[in-house]
Amino acid sequence: MKRITLVCAAGMSTSMLVQKMQKAAQQNSIDAEIRAMSESNFPEYADKTDILLIGPQVGYLEDEFRQKYEPKGIKVSVINISDYGMMNGEKVLSDALKL
Repeated sequence: MKRITLVCAAGMSTSMLVQKMQKAAQQNSIDAEIRAMSESNFPEYADKTDILLIGPQVGYLEDEFRQKYEPKGIKVSVINISDYGMMNGEKVLSDALKL
């Protein structure tokens, strides 16, 4: 199972994207646990995350998160702004699984 966490400023906008990603995972028989939260809450979920996706609005955190979490085996990436804006859960999930 892949454990994917999405972070943004408050966790609200990514929650909608998570729902679409969960639907895409289910339709494609992908075993994934997907959650959204504010970036300030992420440290308590780091040990329950394989892939960390950062919302474009907090993309400035990418370098900090890479330095802190990639040595722990967590893949870190910023969500494509177009896919985020379109709430393209299937594409965001596909990109995450390629990391």
